Amino acid sequence: MSNLVFSSYRDLREKLLSKSLSVESVVSTFLARIEEKARLNAYLSVFKESALARARELDAKLASGKPIGKLFGLPLAVKDNIAIKGEKLTCASRILENFTSVYSATAIERLLAEDAVILGKTNLDEFAMGSSNENSAFGAAKNPINEEYVPGGSSGGSAAAVAADLALVALGSDTGGSVRQPASFCDVVGIKPTYGRVSRYGLVAFGSSFDQIGVLSKTVEDAALALEVIAGEDPMDSTSSDKPVEAYASATFDPKRLRIGVPKEFFADALDKEINAMIRGALEKLQAKGAMLVELSLPHSEYALATYYILATAEASSNLARYDGARYGYRAKGVKDMAEMYVKSRSEGFGREVKRRIMLGTYVLSAGYYDAYYRKAQKVRRLIRDDYLKAFEQVDVIASPTSPVPPFKFGEKMTDPLTMYLADIYTVPMNLAGVPAISVPIGRNAQGLPIGLQLIGNLFAESTVFAVAKLVEESR
Repeated sequence: MSNLVFSSYRDLREKLLSKSLSVESVVSTFLARIEEKARLNAYLSVFKESALARARELDAKLASGKPIGKLFGLPLAVKDNIAIKGEKLTCASRILENFTSVYSATAIERLLAEDAVILGKTNLDEFAMGSSNENSAFGAAKNPINEEYVPGGSSGGSAAAVAADLALVALGSDTGGSVRQPASFCDVVGIKPTYGRVSRYGLVAFGSSFDQIGVLSKTVEDAALALEVIAGEDPMDSTSSDKPVEAYASATFDPKRLRIGVPKEFFADALDKEINAMIRGALEKLQAKGAMLVELSLPHSEYALATYYILATAEASSNLARYDGARYGYRAKGVKDMAEMYVKSRSEGFGREVKRRIMLGTYVLSAGYYDAYYRKAQKVRRLIRDDYLKAFEQVDVIASPTSPVPPFKFGEKMTDPLTMYLADIYTVPMNLAGVPAISVPIGRNAQGLPIGLQLIGNLFAESTVFAVAKLVEESR
């Protein structure tokens, strides 16, 4: 039974509705596989009893003839920085190791309302800060394609879970590429929606003006279905948009009318040669279907990484101030006063990368440097956003590599934070601009390592992004 594998949710749903399979048998299969592949460390916690109880409830619901949800019986994994009531919420950090959430994120409530089944919480870089999963306090998840390589970050556990058939769909969060880069590294689909498209209520804050909950899946259609469910306005999140949610899963686009922007800045000499060739090859296939490739310029691209790491660390410094040992989370023992409690709790509870970002953020927000760094970065962010909005006056989507390099081995970049940060060079601009972007698998390089193509859309143009991603998927 543990060999039972589904190509997509559509494939699974047909079998469930025809009653050739029960939800309980499917969930049991996934739970058995999670146990078999525990060495991947994709999950930080597995909800064995509650998932099976939920599956039995759903089987009874189907048998009774009651209406069933859009995601009936979907085996789902959730990144462990998204709240589920009564379950641990660790953010892969020692500081929250024993913290249990008292409420569920809006995205979780919407998925459960449509009859999904949550299998467990997945591994991540601590507080979603990292590009390799190596910053998890509980050990890194491994890449199922090749276990010597990182799965990407920070949603590496979610990407690994989908790639290894330990979940059919997974939720991740994307602050600077944390859904798209691991999707590329693990050969799956990953979508970061427009900022405000999905409620952030129940997502642990890293960079509040960047964070978005995203979806990882095997197929574009599955990602679209899940996003349809979790998207939409939420009174619990004032930054969520009231724009109507479209039928993403059925979105289409005539390739003969399609204009694809190809930014010259994204195909410079620093890009891995094989990735460059594979991206060009994928675009030529779309061109053969009638699409027009339009070379364009995003002139402020060179400033994106520096701008992002100033603003995101500033927001992280502010957001992580709440973890002080006083109200919840880890509290240092044997302290003589409150000041020592703050210092020791944070020193012992946070890992190296989180401390690095808190220090960088505190520095750029300090009185003497605020104008020189933070204020200036906010102005550059606006220029980057304007570059994208101007480009979308001429094109429907913009194409780029997801990552400048293929997956790398464990330990390869850990001693050089700047090299690690450069792994985000093609993903952070979309978080700065707030636009949606998807990573779609397009093949593997000579070493058998996966490569992803990134498609970027205009604000709230998820339907276009999904439609073009489907064309890429079909051309593979």
